[in-house]
Parts: sequence; structure tokens; C-alpha cells
Amino acid sequence: MYWHVDDVAAAMERLLSLGAREHQAITERGTGFVTAAVLDPFGNILGIMYNQHYLDVLRKGA
Repeated sequence: MYWHVDDVAAAMERLLSLGAREHQAITERGTGFVTAAVLDPFGNILGIMYNQHYLDVLRKGA
């Protein structure tokens, strides 16, 4: 599961500063679609993403 964030790099930096470890480096998946993932101190994987298409769909209300 991925959580949408406005700035993947800033969110990744914040998560790492709180004790998470990098699980997946920041990766551009296509124009306007970026993902990354961390392993939290309890062993859970947390994915973060920025996806312009997702935001466009939300704006349209579809």
C-alpha cells in the first residue's frame, strides 16, 4: 500500500529521520509518478508516492 504525499523526497527524509530504513529508493515510474518505501522500526513496509494522475482524478470528482 502506498500513501500519497506532496513531496516524496521530503517525506522520505522525514521518515528516515524518525528511525525508518530505506526499503526502496525514490523511483520515477513515469511522468508525474514517483514512489519510495521504508521499513519502519517495527518491521512494517510503508510505501509513499506522488502521482499527478491520482490528483487529477480527485479534482474531477471521479
